Order: sequence, then C-alpha cells, then structure tokens
Amino acid sequence: MAKLRTKYVCTNCGYQSPKGFGRCPNCGQFNTMIEEVEAVGGKTPAAAGRRASSAASTPQRLSEVSADVGERLFVPVEEFNRVLGGGIVPGSIILLGGEPGVGKTTLLNQICALLAQSVGRVLYVSGEESAWQIKMRADRLGLQAEELFLLTETNLTQVLDQVQRINPAILVIDSIQTTYTDEHDSSPGSVTQVRECGTRLQHLAKSSGISVFLVGHVTKEGNIAGPKVLEHIVDTVLYLEGDPFQAYRLLRSVKNRFGATNEVGVFEMAGDGMTEVPNPSEAFLAERVVNAPGSAIAVTMEGTRPLLVEVQALTSPTSFGNPRRTPNGVDINRLLLISAVLSKRVGLKLHEQDIFVNVIGGLKVSEPATDLAMAMAMASSYFDKPVPADLAIVGEVGLSGELRAVGQLTSRLNEAAKLGFKRVLLPKPRRKLEGVPPGLKLLEVRNVAEALAAAVKGEER
Repeated sequence: MAKLRTKYVCTNCGYQSPKGFGRCPNCGQFNTMIEEVEAVGGKTPAAAGRRASSAASTPQRLSEVSADVGERLFVPVEEFNRVLGGGIVPGSIILLGGEPGVGKTTLLNQICALLAQSVGRVLYVSGEESAWQIKMRADRLGLQAEELFLLTETNLTQVLDQVQRINPAILVIDSIQTTYTDEHDSSPGSVTQVRECGTRLQHLAKSSGISVFLVGHVTKEGNIAGPKVLEHIVDTVLYLEGDPFQAYRLLRSVKNRFGATNEVGVFEMAGDGMTEVPNPSEAFLAERVVNAPGSAIAVTMEGTRPLLVEVQALTSPTSFGNPRRTPNGVDINRLLLISAVLSKRVGLKLHEQDIFVNVIGGLKVSEPATDLAMAMAMASSYFDKPVPADLAIVGEVGLSGELRAVGQLTSRLNEAAKLGFKRVLLPKPRRKLEGVPPGLKLLEVRNVAEALAAAVKGEER
C-alpha cells in the first residue's frame, strides 16, 4: 500500500517544500504555498500507466526514424497560421493563455468550427460552460459545423473515453485548470492536477497523433497559472493579449517547437467574433492626427512582421519635487533611460517636466528599436513642434546619446514605403543599404542631437 505524504507546492512557480511558508522562498510571492497530498512507496494508477507507456519505447537509430509524420493542418485563418508557423502539426499540444474576457473561447470556437469543416472531427471539451451556452455563442457568431462535437466534462478519464470513441483530429480542453483526475485527491486547478492532466494529454497527443489545445488561466502578473512544468510539457505556448478598452487583440507565440517564436497575429473583436486584421500598421495609424506635437511613428518588429505604431508623448511642467514618469505600452526602464539621455546629452530640462508616453492601439512594444521614436516624441512635445507627417523613425539609443543599428532594416523600410511614408530617420549604417524602396529618402544620423535637429527642428543633414 502506498503511504500518504504531505507537501507544500507554490502555485506560481511550482517550488516544493515539506513545510509551508507565507512567502515562497523561490519566487517571493505571498500566499501561494498550498498543501498537497501524494502517495509514496506504492504504485498508483497514474504511475503504473506512466511506467507501462515508457516500457513500450525502444532505442532506434537516427537514420531509421521515419520523418513522414504528415503535413500540417491548415487553419483557414491566416493570422492564426502565421503564429503557429504555417499550420497545426499533427500530434502537437498547444497552450493558449490570456486574461479573462480577452476572447480565448471565442477565438477557439471559430477556429474549431472552421477546422471541423476542413480537417475532420473536432471535440471541444468545456469545464466552464454548458453545451447550451456554447451553442448560444455559436449562433451569435454564425458558426455551422456538423463535425464539431461538444462535451461538458471535467473528469479527464471520462474525456479520454470519449476521445477513444469519437477519434477526433483536434481536441480542445477549456480549461486545463478545471480538469482533474481520480488518481489524486487534490482539487482541480492545483499544481498536482494541472501537472498530471498535462502529462496525460501530452501522452495522448504523441501516441495518437491528435492535436490538443489547452486553454490556461493567467495570474495577475500575466503568466500561465499553475507550475512552469506545464509550459515545458507543451509544444507551443500562445498568449492572447489586448486592452479591454480597445478592439484589437494580439496573439503572440512565446514558444514554438515547430516554428519561429515571437510571431504575432492581429485580430479585431467585433460583434461577429474575432476578425483578422490583414494590415495592422494601417489599422493602428487610421486615427492618427497629422502634425500634432508629441507624436512620432515607430517601425517595430513583431517576429518577422514589421509594424508601424504611433508613439505619443506629453511633457508638462510640474510643481512637485519628483516629476512623474508614466508609461503605457512601453517599459518604464526604457522611458527613464531616454529621458535621462535627453537631459544629459541634449540639454532638455526634463527634470522639471512630468512625462507621459503612450502607444496607440493598446500595443505593448519592448524592442529597443523604438527608442528613437520615443525620444523624438518627447522632444516634440517639449518644444511644442510636430514631427513631419511623412517621417518614420527607427533606431536604438545608447547611454552616450549615440544611435545603434537595428536588425531587419530592409523589411522595416519596405513597410514604411508601402504605407506612404517618404522619409525614414535611422542610425547611419556602416555600409550602404541594399533593397531600399525607390522614392524613400533616408535621413542618416549618428546621435540624438542630430536626430533632434532633423526630426523636430527640421534641419536635414
């Protein structure tokens, strides 16, 4: 007989300890250590199943392994295919996370309906909604699919029985935090349950060729809830992001064993569900006010896709000793760095100014290539002079005020030219650029002072 042992597991990072703490010693989070009971010294059904599955594997020569695993399953949504790297790999397991209400279930309902028409049977397992609630959403979205099956169940054993009976091509678990196994006494959503359910679903995907989608909740810090081992188990990790006050949603890939990481797909939440945005740059710049002080156009990269976004800045005199630095969509550390460089290297008296920086459209940009655009927007607001409307800006700012080159410059220039920009402000390259679009003028500068003279004061060099 197996003996029972009590341990405490952190729900944020998965750290284990024989005794509980008010604060996790590993990640430093408070009130995340929960009590778990596990069997020791005996063979539980879950352990027996794992041992049996591992015993079936035998070593193979690399040259003898067959690489014929089938083609990717094409999803009739180009933005979704982009993020996955060209489609769904048979037998892969994909984790989709996002804040509550961002549109995870809506997006998956649409994807499942389309896959049921083009690929085959799809089994959608919901542990949070009833079948008639899903049907109401499907009617609102206008979804019709004869091969889409719904199952409202949280017991993983029952789910696997139905999978064996229906034999779908795609399995969706919404969500992994509501699914549990009978082999463990802990509640659904606990570290033990999430880890065990994820492991069994991974074995199902690899042994049967069924592609599995897992929906995961996120913590207040924006990370997937549960142990980090869940992200290691899956093949692909997707995040659906979006400002609740904006209609745009960004689907990011932060891990992908079968494609490029850091790809992004752009959707718009409308009355009929998630719709693709084929030209995100044009959509983000649609409401731009031309020749407004404090506005600059940055050329950033999201994976392999160039995006043009509007960076706005506002500097306002303050009567307090400590001026405010308020970012929205940019990193606070980058904002502090740029303001310090403008104060020290250019002579702007920003120590007397409150600074507010905002990226339009609810986007979050972290690439250093947007440094120069942020600096020009702040200087434009400080001098109350607009940046030219036909000027796009790209470049990284160093602590000495120098400008550093960025990668994939040709793709950025082509995107700027496609949207009608006539000039691009960029760091002076070491060698002559190739593939520059015809009619696009490059303003090459070496430091922030030269960039300020060209962009805000209108002195081209």
